[in-house]
Amino acid sequence: MKKYTFAVLSVLTLLFASCTASKSASNAGDLFGTTWELEYISGPRIAFEGLYPNKKPQLTFDQKETKVYGNNGCNGYSASYTLKGKSLTFGEEGPTTMMFCEGGGEQVFLKQIRQITSYSIDKDGKLNLIQGDIPVMRFKKIAKQ
Repeated sequence: MKKYTFAVLSVLTLLFASCTASKSASNAGDLFGTTWELEYISGPRIAFEGLYPNKKPQLTFDQKETKVYGNNGCNGYSASYTLKGKSLTFGEEGPTTMMFCEGGGEQVFLKQIRQITSYSIDKDGKLNLIQGDIPVMRFKKIAKQ
């Protein structure tokens, strides 16, 4: 009887572990093939719409090139990224044309994204970029590629 109980528990443990692993892998897959638009950023004491009066920051992750492209609310944005499980960090941003940006959101975005350490995709399909254990940026999907 003990062998039977042990065998059943072993099988259940393996099933649970494989389901958890496949869920994590599918979440990582959800990061790609879409454009993400910023809808929340922590830190500034100015209304979100005031930070980004004309255009909200957007990101698109290129899995093959390990680069992220988009805009920072005003100017173009591109950078390399490193993804290991849920750990996510961004490299230095590439060169961009520097237009004057209303609202000051560009600098807030650039400062926050440099400090990201991980990510999660919540039950509503929102991308949360996390610093330590605190979500500091939240994006919504706006387009499939």
